[in-house]
Amino acid sequence: VQLQASGGGLVQTGDSLRLACAASGGTFSNGCMAWFRQAPGKEREFVASINWGATTTNYADSVKGRFTVSRDNSKVTAYLQMNSLLPEDMAIYFCASRPFFDCSPLRSRYTSWGQGTQVTVSS
Repeated sequence: VQLQASGGGLVQTGDSLRLACAASGGTFSNGCMAWFRQAPGKEREFVASINWGATTTNYADSVKGRFTVSRDNSKVTAYLQMNSLLPEDMAIYFCASRPFFDCSPLRSRYTSWGQGTQVTVSS
């Protein structure tokens, strides 16, 4: 599966952004989709995931209640709605997929990665 992330940008604290991850070349609807992020000087960390049927979502504690992950299998696209953005949310956001029904917060479990989209939050 090839993944293309988009939707990043420069926003102010408290603003919202919606990221999109378009998939191609694979069986999108059968796989788990996830979002990770990497801030300068830090390791890439798990943000959110959604299973193949969109019946189970998981979030990092730092984004619970502010971010929502979703997917539209008919459009082979996953989304990350980010509300109430904070300066600590500033990072490059990556989408990832794995060809299994269940998800994982571990980077090593994902086999396909998008190129990343920059989210900058000014205080």
